[in-house]
Amino acid sequence: MKISGSRLASFLRQPGPDIAAVLLFGPEQGLIRERAEILAKTVVEDLSDPFRVVELSGQALKAAPPLLGDEAAQLSMTGGRRVIRVSEASDGVSVVFATFLEAASDQALVVAEAGNLAPRSSLRKLFEGSKNAAAIGCYEDSAKDLQSVIRETLGRFGLTASADAMSFLAGNLGANRLVTRNELEKLALYAGNGGSGDTAKVSLEDVMACIGDSAAMSLDLVVYAAAGGDTQTLDQVLDKAFGEGTSPIGILRAVQRHLQNLHFAIAKVESGLPADKALASIRPPVIFKFKPQFQSQMRQWRQDRLAKALELITETEMDCKSTGFPAAAGCHRTLMRVAQAARARG
Repeated sequence: MKISGSRLASFLRQPGPDIAAVLLFGPEQGLIRERAEILAKTVVEDLSDPFRVVELSGQALKAAPPLLGDEAAQLSMTGGRRVIRVSEASDGVSVVFATFLEAASDQALVVAEAGNLAPRSSLRKLFEGSKNAAAIGCYEDSAKDLQSVIRETLGRFGLTASADAMSFLAGNLGANRLVTRNELEKLALYAGNGGSGDTAKVSLEDVMACIGDSAAMSLDLVVYAAAGGDTQTLDQVLDKAFGEGTSPIGILRAVQRHLQNLHFAIAKVESGLPADKALASIRPPVIFKFKPQFQSQMRQWRQDRLAKALELITETEMDCKSTGFPAAAGCHRTLMRVAQAARARG
């Protein structure tokens, strides 16, 4: 079965004893690992327990196809259901999982982690079509999901984010769920130990002091270089962002959000609103540090060119989700075209 949308949260908390295996796939490896741990902990709280948790690889299953069924049939010496974690799953082990699912018992939960699988993938189709298995796609957080992750993570430390801090975090995190969590936990520890002085509220100053020189700042530099038409800087900061592990889709979405904000603000100005009030109406608000650049870009862009740039980014994101597409090269090419559009006149 395919699990998504409103069913996902409840399924992750309680997949049920009738589910023998779950496949996690997609481009967001950090989110895959996070969800794999959530699922595994519904069965075994201590994932380091050698009697109840087994780790296998796709290569191991290819070399010894009966291994999965044999491990799943083993009884735990300490009692309780077991967890079998399979890394690097691929279409090459589809037959292994098909055989397992035909005779699977409730003695174990198998959690398989894969990369980006196309809809035609035999492994993905097997899990989506099985009554005792589930498939979950793992993609970069949407703007709404990312803000929920930020609020939930900071909330565990008794903290909330100011509007400017939320704007910066939402605009610069989200390309990798584990990186996002780590950055937010680091921020929470910093703010909770004094920060800017208000331990209940995370300020923009806290964010800049704690993660301002991290991948988040690199992403902002990419966004403003692309939308500002600075191709030379864009080339440099894009390489840096890739080197820090930021995904091409995460970068494309950050630029997309920025161009959508420009589109919104310019439309407000064209309807008669003063530029400063149009800028102030953007939610989440533009960080004060970048307001001069944003205002300059409002004068630089036209609505028709923004629409074409947004269409190009959407097409490239779809391409990046296709198996075998050179995502980094495609992202680089598209952002260079966006930068060239920003410099166009007339």
